[in-house]
Amino acid sequence: MMYKEYSEEEILMLSGIQHFAFCKRQWALIHIEQLWAENVRTIEGQFLHKRSDDPFLDETRKEHRIVRAMPLVSYSLGLRGIADVVEFTRVETKSQYSITLKNRQGFWIVTPVEFKRGKPKKDDRDAVQLCAQAICLEEMMNVKIEYGDLYYDRIKHRQRIELDEQIRTRVYYLADNMHKMFKEGKTPPAEVGKHCSICSLVELCKPRLTKKYRSVSNYINAAFNESEELK
Repeated sequence: MMYKEYSEEEILMLSGIQHFAFCKRQWALIHIEQLWAENVRTIEGQFLHKRSDDPFLDETRKEHRIVRAMPLVSYSLGLRGIADVVEFTRVETKSQYSITLKNRQGFWIVTPVEFKRGKPKKDDRDAVQLCAQAICLEEMMNVKIEYGDLYYDRIKHRQRIELDEQIRTRVYYLADNMHKMFKEGKTPPAEVGKHCSICSLVELCKPRLTKKYRSVSNYINAAFNESEELK
């Protein structure tokens, strides 16, 4: 299947696809309106990533090479980001699933590993981010990646994610809609639900007050104008 190629100027943040899958309004508040708020979940997540994102660490353990904080880009998705960890596993057979590495013998299978706080989610927000990373690696290295791993800090365990056509189609769908929304520059109304209670932006979002498309900044300005009129 052929996908459009995005220009360098159109590239968006890869990490945003997780926000977009969780809540389109949350993504727009962060990536269009440039709003952000910390809560215990985001702080724990940042701490976990600091432990994995060491750009100077490239280690080899027998048949495995581990590279941390690898820069990624996909022009078919129009996304750029950083992989927590990319693992290379040595195999003897050359195939569409293996590559060669400079100054290293044999062929190597490529596996993206994304570190997450907490435990596996009921939705696919973590899986689509992992898949987007894999698509970046495939384009950059001309290789096919069958699966990736999600490591959850609470359970200290990896969850293997098969990167089949269903999830790949989902990633391209989300990326396409991210670009459309970013180009329009509009923040959608909230889809109020249980997920709002765990969102770090809930106080800025005001989910129950969004009846139509309008930005939080417009909402704040309108509230300020009303208060001025009452003086």
